[in-house]
Amino acid sequence: MASCPPVLAVYNPVCGDGTAETFFNEHVFPRLEEAHIQVTQKMATGAAGHAGTIAFDFLERYEGNVTVILGSGDGTLHEIINTLSLVAPKGVRKNVVPSSVRVVLVPCGTANALYCSLFKPISANEGPAYKLKSLEAFIMGSDVVPLTLTVTTLSTPPSSKQSCSKVAVSAVVTSTALHASILHDSESLRKELPGIERFKVAARNNITQWYSSHVKLLPTPSAQAVEIYDPDQKAFVIHEDSDAHGIVDVHGPFAYFLSTVNVDRLEPAFRITPLASDFVSSEVSLDLVMVRPHRDPTFVMDTIEARNVFAEKSVAVLTAAYQDGNHINLRYTDDGKITNEGTGPTVIEYIRCKGWEWIPDEVDERAHLVCSDGAIFSIVKGGKAACSAAVPANGAEFSVYV
Repeated sequence: MASCPPVLAVYNPVCGDGTAETFFNEHVFPRLEEAHIQVTQKMATGAAGHAGTIAFDFLERYEGNVTVILGSGDGTLHEIINTLSLVAPKGVRKNVVPSSVRVVLVPCGTANALYCSLFKPISANEGPAYKLKSLEAFIMGSDVVPLTLTVTTLSTPPSSKQSCSKVAVSAVVTSTALHASILHDSESLRKELPGIERFKVAARNNITQWYSSHVKLLPTPSAQAVEIYDPDQKAFVIHEDSDAHGIVDVHGPFAYFLSTVNVDRLEPAFRITPLASDFVSSEVSLDLVMVRPHRDPTFVMDTIEARNVFAEKSVAVLTAAYQDGNHINLRYTDDGKITNEGTGPTVIEYIRCKGWEWIPDEVDERAHLVCSDGAIFSIVKGGKAACSAAVPANGAEFSVYV
């Protein structure tokens, strides 16, 4: 490469199975030397949030576009994006038009959702060459893919004397309900189960939970509509419950509520939002998957017995997501069984929209959890979470070498 912007190489030595440092020393740094690419700074993270500080300090010293070679999972990328998006620049970047951060992804985390979505794995046991695909794209001067981000604002109730809000920026997933509970509980299992097995254990522990909330789905700007996937037409159609402004009100309880950008999977084989890649959106939007138990024709009322019975159906949905995203085709029979055939109600409501608002029931504590790329937040009582897809303005984009 004739000329190269400043290059920061940073890896998280404790993410995933703890092999990031070894992988960088044995594969990443030798490959860069072979390609005659000089790394401006090499750093290992030392604590939660450190990656964001490292990236911020690096950008403070260099003008223009920069390249970050990142050895981590999705959570460390989340730290960097949030710090660079939410902290006001100083140094050489103060009062300067924002520039691009180009990321070379080296997947060293547990699930590596973004990497596996950009570089579809062929087998469950890919070798080192697979993990170097983004690095090779950087070395070859290939194109970059700009990332769509979601901005989630956790606000206090209007009556609150303290009107401060929390903001989280996501590049992969924003969720509530079961997924947020899984991520909340799985952290305590990380030491015992460093791989994706801990998510399955946490899922089993939370599978009978339902989450009480009111949701508003917000329309995309150009279509002025919320769209829902129709498996009969194999296409997105305008949601039939849209009001005059294109907004759709949805009432719980919910068993599952999860939205993504940039990805069609959260694990190599877990294609939870498969239409993100099968039917690529022409505008800035997010894909949302939700499961509401009352769509089951046998639903009568919320009881412990009803939750236990429905848990088996939730397991069927999650299992089908591992079958190349087949959960979006599941339907109910009249007697509440789940099938791939027929014309019954879909088990999954697959939505494409600009964003959503989640307003949890004040007494349902678990409904107040929000997950943003693995980071867990809690909505205050009487508050809400508002999530919206966006693209950074003025060229201040985050992009990935592919």
